[in-house]
Amino acid sequence: MRRRNDPRDAAEAVFGAKPKTPDPLPKAASIPGAREQVSLRIDRDVLDYFQEDGPGWQERINEALRKAAGLSQA
Repeated sequence: MRRRNDPRDAAEAVFGAKPKTPDPLPKAASIPGAREQVSLRIDRDVLDYFQEDGPGWQERINEALRKAAGLSQA
């Protein structure tokens, strides 16, 4: 609730316009199969487990998470 002598009310009375409310931002397009970069804290021993076979450890973590979530690989 605004005060009776609100400067904004006075300005609106002089200029005859109310501030425009911004349009909502559009949702990001969903691209099938696209990956998103995130920051995630993982216990050191879990990270060591996935990294011990070398390159591809991020894909192995993703595969394990998909399996745990009950998602199938498309």
